[in-house]
Amino acid sequence: MSARVFAIALALSAMSAAALAAGNDPPAKKLFSEVTVPSPGTPRVIGSYAKGCLAGADALPVTGPHWQVMRLSRNRNWGDPELISYIEKFSQDAAKDGWNGLLIGDMAQPRGGPMITGHASHQIGLDVDIWYVEMPDHTLTAEERETMQAESLVMKGKLEVDPNRWSSRDTQLLKRAASFPDVARIFVSPAIKKEACNTAGSDRGWLRKLRPWYGHADHFHVRLRCPSGQRGCVAQAPPPRGDGCGSDLAWWFRPPPPPKPHKGPYRPPRQLTLADLPKACSTVLTADPGGLSDTNLVVQTPLPHLRPSTN
Repeated sequence: MSARVFAIALALSAMSAAALAAGNDPPAKKLFSEVTVPSPGTPRVIGSYAKGCLAGADALPVTGPHWQVMRLSRNRNWGDPELISYIEKFSQDAAKDGWNGLLIGDMAQPRGGPMITGHASHQIGLDVDIWYVEMPDHTLTAEERETMQAESLVMKGKLEVDPNRWSSRDTQLLKRAASFPDVARIFVSPAIKKEACNTAGSDRGWLRKLRPWYGHADHFHVRLRCPSGQRGCVAQAPPPRGDGCGSDLAWWFRPPPPPKPHKGPYRPPRQLTLADLPKACSTVLTADPGGLSDTNLVVQTPLPHLRPSTN
């Protein structure tokens, strides 16, 4: 090996090590968003809802008997087979209740993992967003699926449901969604949780699954339990006992505490990298056909500028 080649190799090694030490790995959300097809093989849930990935994912057909998938350009209609089965069964039961059909929002990416926009969870194929808007009486065009808007059931600027949009049918839809034993929790606006608590009547067991959370005024977010036998799936602790209509719900309606004074310059939160996810996610991400190459998984260090050798 010539002295020049050795110098280049040594410099590259040092710069790559420095990049890794500085935490300059590409964000995992960028890597997973670049893959457009699922990995081959048996379906497998890997990791937790907010730190994991999905192998052997199934796609929910974009148009079904009682559902239509929205925002097709995002390519987020993927999930574990358990999630696909849930949507099929829930949509059928909702139709029997008189709901014209479900509009399906984000599920997971083809190989799960963090998303470039919109979610911290939805990483392992067990989460689905469902709009409160009923499916229209025609098959939506691709353009309509991109431009049609979900409708908030919460009054603007208030933590109260909009009486002009909320009805007992919405309560029935949520109750039906929660009725399946494989549902772990359903995230809704605190205002919607409060309204459900006030109108549920004596049958209140299902309310335990309804969990108040930010940003769920125009859709609800269903999360399934880890599928049986999936040892790589990290379960979330079950919701507290009871209907959740007491002090934990009241917290959302208290005046917020004054903000704490900020010390020092603002630092954006650290983004997840592939190293933060279970090791198996690297294999999922690079599996062919359609996986990323190993060179895509690290920051591409530019070649060092060396003086030309003299003759």
